[in-house]
Amino acid sequence: MSQTEFVPGQRWISNTEADLGLGIVVECSNRRVEISFPAAAEVRTYATDNAPLSRVCFEADEQVCSDEDVLVTVRERMEHNGCYLYMGVDSDGNEVILPELHLNSAVHFSKPQERLFVGQIDRHGLYKLRVETREHQYRLAQSPAYGLIGTRVQLLPHQLYIAAELASRTAPRALLADEVGLGKTIEAGMILHQRLISERARRILILLPDSLLHQWLVEMRRRFNLTFSLLDAERCEALEDSGHENPFETAQLVISPVSLLARSETRLQQAEQAGWDILVVDEAHHLGWSREVVSHAYQCVERVARRSDGLLLLTATPEQLGPEGHFARLRLLDPERYPDLDQFLDEEQQYFHLNHLIGSLLEGGAAFLKQDKHTQRELAERLGESVIAQWLALPAKEQDAAIASLINQLVDRQGTGRVLFRNTRRTVAGFPARHFHSYPLMAPNLYQPDADALEPLLHPERQLGVNWVSEDPRVAWLQDWLKQQRKDKVLVICAHAETAIALDEYLSLRIGVRSTVFHEGMSLINRDRSAAYFADEELGAQVLISSEIGSEGRNFQFCHHLVLFDLPLSPDLLEQRIGRLDRIGQTEAVQIHLPYYRHSPTEVLMQWYHQG
Repeated sequence: MSQTEFVPGQRWISNTEADLGLGIVVECSNRRVEISFPAAAEVRTYATDNAPLSRVCFEADEQVCSDEDVLVTVRERMEHNGCYLYMGVDSDGNEVILPELHLNSAVHFSKPQERLFVGQIDRHGLYKLRVETREHQYRLAQSPAYGLIGTRVQLLPHQLYIAAELASRTAPRALLADEVGLGKTIEAGMILHQRLISERARRILILLPDSLLHQWLVEMRRRFNLTFSLLDAERCEALEDSGHENPFETAQLVISPVSLLARSETRLQQAEQAGWDILVVDEAHHLGWSREVVSHAYQCVERVARRSDGLLLLTATPEQLGPEGHFARLRLLDPERYPDLDQFLDEEQQYFHLNHLIGSLLEGGAAFLKQDKHTQRELAERLGESVIAQWLALPAKEQDAAIASLINQLVDRQGTGRVLFRNTRRTVAGFPARHFHSYPLMAPNLYQPDADALEPLLHPERQLGVNWVSEDPRVAWLQDWLKQQRKDKVLVICAHAETAIALDEYLSLRIGVRSTVFHEGMSLINRDRSAAYFADEELGAQVLISSEIGSEGRNFQFCHHLVLFDLPLSPDLLEQRIGRLDRIGQTEAVQIHLPYYRHSPTEVLMQWYHQG
């Protein structure tokens, strides 16, 4: 029962803030009513003609609670001076008269029937709005893009395809091997976001190299609104000291370094026992494996992977360690499908022919398959004669559409198509051009090009002695070149931390260039500070000098100039270096600069990379 007259002492409840509990009318004047809510220690003032309030009234046989926590069963309700009096009996059978002013203010009406009985009824328009909202939520939940389009990222087709494909699987286990800069981290984040939103996963563990911990932590929070807990050795010890037996069970979403599990058998066992819905491993090519020697890091990941339903391995260079390394990662994903290296190598010989077969089907379509009897026989051998017979029996209009089904069956039954996903720059548009600039220099007298070892020849600073900075023509070139690029950010990458440190000291202390250094000898916090200092557009460093550790994981697409102080022997590692700038988000052409000595191995290697 509701009424529009407000009398001090009456009890009302807010329709919009039901958690405030029962309110008491304090004063009503000038078309305003003041309501006190003792349970929440709040006071509200409403207009009397449209106050979102409902009068609280209890009927016979209902139970009410007094402000002294006495439970009273109502027998009769009376009204006196606009306020209710409740006559009833308490739990001991004693008769009680309870004015509504002394009702317990902490009472909440959450059940539909309770709200109905006390007259807390919304307008019909609000009910219709809730129904429409539920219908929209239902339609969204049925969408194949559910959980994928709510992220703060640019929606790119190649990323959406992989994320949708893996998110739809019961337990996704796959190798994400996109080329550098195509967004493997974004793809993994979209998959995790979709699995969590759809409640198909609850516990997720991300294992990373030490240098990428904070970057992943920030990316997951900023782009996907996923709050992960960072568990390192110090944090685990603190949790154990506070009484937690297993630190990996204190959070549902965990980021941890691979080195933590590799260095401590206790932490490895705890990670195993915690159990995970999805395990993610970035820079998976660091997990060494061969017939003779299996790295401890690989063994640790393998043990945790066995206890995880889903597994995502991320690497831009799946074959950097050769066929053995590629097999090792496939073995982590599906040990039953890939139990033996020799068997895998035999199957791999057939992949090139299979790729040609699928390419012919994609290019020629149904017309090609109907005319080419040889292809029909080969498909019959791979898929079965009944499959081809069924396809030939289809109407001509349906045969083109059914070609996709044949290709899917080939991928399912042959090769690594369902566990390996790789996008290349040739198939993804929108990347900037690369411009290479070489600078031939005269080698100093101390440089001996006929040395026996190749390492000192590719890194001359190790041959020039302690004062190599003043002797090396590359340093003088860098000094002069930076003077011409004062307004541009420049990333300098070299192989060794000692080289990066010496260059930074020379540029900042002797030349006065705003520079900062980034190398494996720094703590994670100091590395993040250096990267942030370099990223600052107004007061940040002009030059970031990084050792090889900066060629993986870090993104500097706001910079357009890359100086290669030396060249790595691995082309994959060179691509990783360039990928720090040449990636999604880069707005200008990437300028690659290489100073080198004439008639040196570096010149030969440069020609091989540039023209080979």
